[in-house]
Order: sequence, then C-alpha cells, then structure tokens
Amino acid sequence: MTVTVYVPGDAGALSVGAGEVARAITAEAARRGTPAKLVRNGSRGAYWLEPLVEIATAQGRLAYGPVSVADVAGLFDADFLNGGSHALSLGAAESMAWLKGQQRLTFERVGIVDPASVADYVKHGGYQGLAKALAMQPAAIVQAITSSGLRGRGGAAFPTGIKWKTVLDQPPGQKYITCNADEGDSGTFSDRMLMEGDPFSLIEGMTIAGMAVGATQGYIYLRAEYPHALRSLRTAIAAAHQAGYLGSDVAGSGKRFELEVRLGAGAYICGEETSMLESLEGRRGEVRVRPPLPAIKGLFGQPTVVNNVVTLATVPWILTHGAEAYAGFGVGKSRGTLPIQLAGNIRRGGLVERAFGLTLKELLYDYGGGSATGRPIRAAQIGGPLGAYVPSSQFDTLVDYEALAAIGAMLGHGGIVVFDDSVDMARMARYAMEFCAIESCGKCTPCRIGSTRGVEVIDRILEGVDGERNIALLEELCETMVQGSLCGLGGMAPFPVQSALRHFREDFRARVK
Repeated sequence: MTVTVYVPGDAGALSVGAGEVARAITAEAARRGTPAKLVRNGSRGAYWLEPLVEIATAQGRLAYGPVSVADVAGLFDADFLNGGSHALSLGAAESMAWLKGQQRLTFERVGIVDPASVADYVKHGGYQGLAKALAMQPAAIVQAITSSGLRGRGGAAFPTGIKWKTVLDQPPGQKYITCNADEGDSGTFSDRMLMEGDPFSLIEGMTIAGMAVGATQGYIYLRAEYPHALRSLRTAIAAAHQAGYLGSDVAGSGKRFELEVRLGAGAYICGEETSMLESLEGRRGEVRVRPPLPAIKGLFGQPTVVNNVVTLATVPWILTHGAEAYAGFGVGKSRGTLPIQLAGNIRRGGLVERAFGLTLKELLYDYGGGSATGRPIRAAQIGGPLGAYVPSSQFDTLVDYEALAAIGAMLGHGGIVVFDDSVDMARMARYAMEFCAIESCGKCTPCRIGSTRGVEVIDRILEGVDGERNIALLEELCETMVQGSLCGLGGMAPFPVQSALRHFREDFRARVK
C-alpha cells in the first residue's frame, strides 16, 4: 500500500530545508523499497516546527517536526510511514494546541490540500462558493459581501462590498478585477502562504468577484520576489482552465472570466492601489491623484475592483457558508477573522488566524510564546514598516481596527514584528524613516524630501548634536509629512517615528548632551 507523505513546498519551509528533507524521504523510501507518494503541500504556518512532515494514516494525518535530513533514516526505522512513535512525533496536526485554538476560515485548506490539484480543492469544499454565486444575481452577491462585514485585508480596511457595488453600478462595458499581491510589509507572509498553499481559493474569489460586478478579466499583480508563488499560481490557473473553472464558459454558466499573473518590479509603493494600476499599465509605479476612484476609472480607464489576496480568498468562504456566518465572528465593525503573522524576536513565529477581538498579549504570549531570547518584550510594530511601535503597556489592546486606531496604531496587513528590551527604539525610528526615503515614488515633496531630511535629523539626534532642538524639529517634520503627503506612504511613514518618540522618548534623550 502506497503511503502519502506531505512535505511543504512553501517558501518559508524551503528556507529551513524542506526541499532537502523531501528529497531525502524519496531516496530513503526507494532504497528500502517502500511505496510512498510525496505531496508538496503548503505550510501550516507553525514555522518553528518546519520542516513539518505529515503522514496519511488510518488514524488521520500524523505530524513530525522539525525534521532534518539527518532524522530521515531514524524516522523510517521507527516506522513513521505507519504512524510509528519517534522523538519528533507531534500527533495529529489539528490536535496541536497552537492550531486547535485558531479559527481558520480563509486558511481552512492551507497545509491540507495539494495546491496543484483542482480535484483535491473540490474534495475539501472548493468551488462551492462559485456554484452558489452563479445561481445568484450580481447585486445579491455584492449584498452578501456587504452584509458579511468583510473589509480590505491589505491595509486601509475599506468595506469590500462598497467597492464592489461602485464597480457594479458603472455602465456595462469592460471591467476588471485586480488582486494586489505585492506583499511588501516587513513581517508579513500571509498572501505568500495562501498563494503557495491554496491558490485556488484566490482564483475562485476573483472569479466570484468577476461574476458580481460584470468583469471578464482579472489580473494578479504579484511581488517579483515570490518565484514559488508565481509557479504555484500559474500551475493552478492552467488547471482551473483545464477543469472549466476559468475561460469562456465558467463552470458551464456561459459566462467568461480570464485570469493572468503579472509580475511587479520590486517597488513598495505599488502596494498602493493606484501605483499598482500604473505599473500594470506598463508605466512607472507612481500614485495617481484621486478622484476619480479606481472603482470608476481604474485599469486602462475602466471600472476596476482592487483588493488584496486575503480579501479575495475569503470571498469563497462567505458565499459557501453565508454572510451571516462570517459576520458572526469578530467584534464591533471588525467582522470575521484575520490571518495574523508573528515575526521578529518571537519564540513561535508563524501565522495565526483568529476572529477579531483577542488581545495583543494573547497573540504574543499564548501563541507566540514570548520572545525568542527569553527577555521581556518591549515593543511590537503592527501593520508593517509604516505601523506604530506599540509598547508593552498597551498589550491589553484588542486586535481590531478601531481599538488599535484609538491608541494611534493600525492593523494593516496583520503583520506583527516583535522586539525585546534590548532594542534601541531611536535606531528603529531611523530605520523606518530610511525605508520611506528609499521607497518613496518621488511624486510629492513632503514624502520625497521630508523622509530624506527626517533621516538626517535622526542621525543628528543619534550623534548627540543639539538633541532637544532636533527632537522638536523631527516632530514638526513628521506632522508636515502626515498632513501634506499625496498618499499613505508619506502620510504614514512618520507613524513609527511618532510612536517611538511618544512611548520611548528616553532612547532619543539618552543622546542629548
């Protein structure tokens, strides 16, 4: 009997040796004459346990990890293909407390399915949402997304249903669905994980969006640094075409929807929707002046839906289970779940999908296990390189859009980067400002010049030159950037600097002479 062995082909797992482990398992099985089928699934997101190997047994899928090449022969000796006990045994992955305590909706199939197989996707509930959408009127689909409370998971948290309704309400003609997969925030990897581990959920979500607003063409704008995601998406799109879920007759409905992947050129600014559209049209990625909004005049001047990967990949779950079921998760105006990414100085880094409403402390300690160094956590930057540094005194804050906004922070893409008490927050502020100076598209003066001057001012503070005066100058410069920049890059670049000054002022004043 051939045993199925799952070894992640996810970029994160590959970076710690999953490819070598997969090859070693294949070679050892051949040497011993043991029939084994290798499936390269996505990662479960428990990166401290990668490479995580799972075996399909009569008792379910049993996990072993972290597995190194040196462990492979010993695993075979322990009869792990039949669930044999070993020092690396973890039991059933779903029974692990870290996974069991999550509420995986968007990521329900990631780490479970074969990302290259339409049949496996369908077997695990895929394309049920599209089937329901095809039986509904476009306005009803849009209403379902609106009623679910789904908001953009890419940063701005704008209600998805309002975007879709605006595009639907435009006169009939060419419309587009675009997915911004230019995941560039530090500490974020949920988009990549989903595209590599369950690409059909994104394809299905974009197809449903096309049916909802009358669009026949979709584009995935993918970060150039994601070659594994590119291969996964291209394989999945070809398979979806072959199975009749894309093309001129989507699932036998007589409706058309085509999908292409376009690579970006490595510009952080293209995470902003109008810059992305400029790049898709073959121009330099620069922010457009609004109005008009992309929903009215977007790609090639046509009405365009712009959402990110997690937003669109959540749509199939909503259509399958109903808007009310999705809205039943979360708190206040933050409905549903969010895949949160823990990175930096954290013991158990990885992806945690939970309903809005848990606290930062629960995330950092119950899921993250505290700092990797064992020292107290001093700060966490939430929402990428433009996000505020939140001090430990505010770790009781709920993870929802409004609660974080109330303390001057933002949730953004859900990335959290952790720092212990050895961090120098003045130097972190400099890093954040320098990032903006490097990544600015240069179109507006407050961002282009302000960020460069900001780095210079912080350097003078770090050198102890006229400290108090330069601290005051830095605060004034930050406010100018917030009020005067054309887009969110320049407007939010001062947030980490301002939060560092507000909560960790002693790190700046230590240099004052």
